[in-house]
Amino acid sequence: MAEIIFRSRMDAKRFYDHLLECSGYNPKNQDILLLEDRHIVRILESKVRIEEVKEAFYQFIVKIKRDDWFRAILQEQYYFEDLEEQQHILEIIYSVLEGQRQDLAVLIKGNGDITDIREAVEEIFQGEVSFSFDSFLKFRLRPYLKTLESYVEISIDEYKMEQEYQMFIQTLRDFLASRDSRMDTLYLLFDEEITFFDEKFNEIKRGELVRMIDRKLLFNHPVYVDSASIAPLLSIAPRSIFLYTKNSEEPLVRTIKNIFEERVTIKSYKGLRQAKEWIHQENNANENGA
Repeated sequence: MAEIIFRSRMDAKRFYDHLLECSGYNPKNQDILLLEDRHIVRILESKVRIEEVKEAFYQFIVKIKRDDWFRAILQEQYYFEDLEEQQHILEIIYSVLEGQRQDLAVLIKGNGDITDIREAVEEIFQGEVSFSFDSFLKFRLRPYLKTLESYVEISIDEYKMEQEYQMFIQTLRDFLASRDSRMDTLYLLFDEEITFFDEKFNEIKRGELVRMIDRKLLFNHPVYVDSASIAPLLSIAPRSIFLYTKNSEEPLVRTIKNIFEERVTIKSYKGLRQAKEWIHQENNANENGA
């Protein structure tokens, strides 16, 4: 027989329900019992496969309780009480856990690997056992809990940076909305550096771009506004931007898309030559017709 003692009735009930779900047992079956008043889940090992119990216990830790611990760290250590803010940070945390953010994953401190949890679960279920879930956490999973703190810390920093970025984008959108367009269409080529072309596909040289820049923009946002790309784009405020690139997810490309929104059309880098030839043909036809 195995007994797991929980601090709260809610945790005991959650594990009991989770174990029934994982093992496919009927709640009326007496092989798995919930002693709610004592916060205990009792398992008759002679009737229930212990491997199912261990797997359910492991999943309870890394899925159900992990989310609780993340939220507790956010509230108790970093004072994030707002549920919407918590959810945004949790989305960042899980993107790291799922391997989508290697740039953040390399910053995680600690050695609380999930293999350590499996080993701890295996060991605690040797023979007939009765143990406290809280004691198990305190003495066996301390490195894992410290690692969770590191995930939260890194994700909060990323969340704050994202908030600052969104404020920056909105400020530039507001600036753009207040400007008259100095050009209907602008073509951008992203290669080793960014190249501007006017409506007739004539290259706009760097010196001319610098002269177009609204000085108030650089004065008000000296750190964030790139004078080689964002500043001239905002100053020209074209109605349409055709952006030719090999990588539509490049950070600067995403920033331009976020600022100019529906004004931007992303094109294949290879499509530039075809567009350029077509525009030159149109220009020549218009000049000959004139």
